[in-house]
Amino acid sequence: MTFLSVEEVSKRYGLNVLFEGLTFGLSEGDKTALVAPNGTGKSTLLRILAGQETPDNGKVMYQNGVRTGFLEQEPELDDQKTIQEFINSGSNTSVSLIRRYEAAADAQAADFNPETQKAYQRALSEMDAANAWDYEQRMKQILGRLRIVDLDQPIASLSGGERKRVALAFVLLDEPDLLLLDEPTNHLDLDMIEWLEQYLARTRMTLLMVTHDRYFLDRVCNHIIEIDSGTLYHHRGNYEYYLQKKSEREENEQVALGKAKQHYKKELEWMRRGPKARTSKSKSRIDAFHETAKRVQQETEESELRLEMDMTRMGDKIVELTDISKQYGENVILKKFSYSFKGGERIGIIGRNGAGKSTFLNILTGKEPADHGEIDKGSTVQFGHYEQKGLDFDESMRVIDILKQKAEVIQMADGSRITASRFLEFFMFTPEMQYTFVSKLSGGEKRRLALMMVLIQNPNFLILDEPTNDLDLMTLNRLESFLEDFGGCLIIVSHDRFFMDRLVQHYFVFEGEGRIRDFHGTYQEYRDELAQQEAGGKKKGATRSKPELKKEEPKPSGRGLTYKEKKTFQKLGKEIEILEKEQMEVEKKLSGTDLNPEELEKETVRYGELQQQLDQKGTEWLELAERDR
Repeated sequence: MTFLSVEEVSKRYGLNVLFEGLTFGLSEGDKTALVAPNGTGKSTLLRILAGQETPDNGKVMYQNGVRTGFLEQEPELDDQKTIQEFINSGSNTSVSLIRRYEAAADAQAADFNPETQKAYQRALSEMDAANAWDYEQRMKQILGRLRIVDLDQPIASLSGGERKRVALAFVLLDEPDLLLLDEPTNHLDLDMIEWLEQYLARTRMTLLMVTHDRYFLDRVCNHIIEIDSGTLYHHRGNYEYYLQKKSEREENEQVALGKAKQHYKKELEWMRRGPKARTSKSKSRIDAFHETAKRVQQETEESELRLEMDMTRMGDKIVELTDISKQYGENVILKKFSYSFKGGERIGIIGRNGAGKSTFLNILTGKEPADHGEIDKGSTVQFGHYEQKGLDFDESMRVIDILKQKAEVIQMADGSRITASRFLEFFMFTPEMQYTFVSKLSGGEKRRLALMMVLIQNPNFLILDEPTNDLDLMTLNRLESFLEDFGGCLIIVSHDRFFMDRLVQHYFVFEGEGRIRDFHGTYQEYRDELAQQEAGGKKKGATRSKPELKKEEPKPSGRGLTYKEKKTFQKLGKEIEILEKEQMEVEKKLSGTDLNPEELEKETVRYGELQQQLDQKGTEWLELAERDR
């Protein structure tokens, strides 16, 4: 069944044409990614499909009865509400059903008659059909996975990342037929991303998303729509398949370009002949020549540029950390951490939000003091530190002038020099964008400019804290290409697993309570190791109940739960509720000031145990809930 049809849709702002004549469709069960360069209107297209903007031309048509949900890149929430009030507001289908059911139950209790009884039975049937009885429990589980625990917290007090996670929970709970997602992994740590990845891969919802997370895209999507130079391409497969087909297409285009160049040389000789050789009968040939010349020139201008910066050579001593410790109150960030960096070393940093990754980088670069320990930095080391928050620019200046303040030309490692304008082009700032005022740039474009301001200073020890946020796939490929040629030390903090696996040699894993583990391998190997450890723990704990498992009813081949699974499902819901109540009590104790050190340690350990149990039982509960439809 076709859920969505887009026919000849166009949109422009002034002279800026975002897209023109887009035509495509989405079928039930499609999990589709939209791939295109920044500035081509991907977010605008999602808003048009969600009914929040109107196209200049064309039609957007939905199958009758198809419900849509939309997660914006920067969602706007009602600051006057709490999280609980926001979740229970709006057009959420389950919430509407619950309201109707409660109203019908109240009406029947107040005046029992055939009419109220009929309304109650209808509401009861709707609740059963939509499986809305477990809505509150599902809400707590999804919010728990996204670490939104205080439902009474005002929306106004939330950070940008927390707002995104609340909005994500809201659209997931509504379970629309078609879900539109604009950068859903932004502001999520790696644990949350992997949970969302698994959730969306299992769900029956049809998806259309814009994301720069290539692992996420590869594991969730089965359909890629690519917009390249105004042409739309369909790829029925995951991201890896898309890359293969795109590579084949580009190879064919290069062959065609080679032939075009040969033809261009031949026609150029003909054009250079005297006017007698070019009569009015040859007008079509002249027009064809100009078209060929335009194509050859464009392809030549867009040829790949490899940038290798001319950085200061490092000495033998890079940076040595000895017994570095840091904590805020009871929150231990680093505990007697020692490490000696080597020339050309590439390290990725991973860990939960709040584990102290950014604090560690600030201590390393001298922006923040350690509580204890020593930092010995070599005299030739020049740090380049890109921070998540980016930089503040003079909004009245043009992009090109911002870069020229640092350098009119940039020295390359091979002795060649390129202009500031050419450097901007490498990072996808077109000539038109270079003369745009900074005030007109999007948040992502400003962060990209801030990244360039760090790179242009030719550091030999480069530290990048979430550099991939709001970058499209084309810009990401350019950045990766640049960093592959970078010869100095490199530290990357990122939730983009593909990006880190491609560029780093090993990982510092922030495990909490000041512990940092040095893991040599890819991120996927690290997660595989954790999964094996978790599976081993589950297997060990399940040994005594093995005989009982033999008596389990055979699982049906279709959807739905067996009787025993339903009992387990109900039991898990009660257990989770008990654990959540205990965790809230422990939180209250920890937020108080009357605990002695021994009691504080005991309650902290218990909180971690409860969180681990909630994660495990929550995963089991969600898996059963997904099938109990």
